[in-house]
Amino acid sequence: MFGLFKKKTEVEKLQSKYEALMKEWHSLSTINRSASDDKYAEAQKIAEQINQLKNEVA
Repeated sequence: MFGLFKKKTEVEKLQSKYEALMKEWHSLSTINRSASDDKYAEAQKIAEQINQLKNEVA
């Protein structure tokens, strides 16, 4: 109830974006290999950003 108006942190936003890209990567992996590789590369860049943000906080 009290978390209703809580805003997402930058890490939470990036994690949801990462998860969406990984789902898209998985679905493309059987259809179009080059497009799936591009999505995977995008997801890895976001994973690096997440790690950098977590290291700054810690």
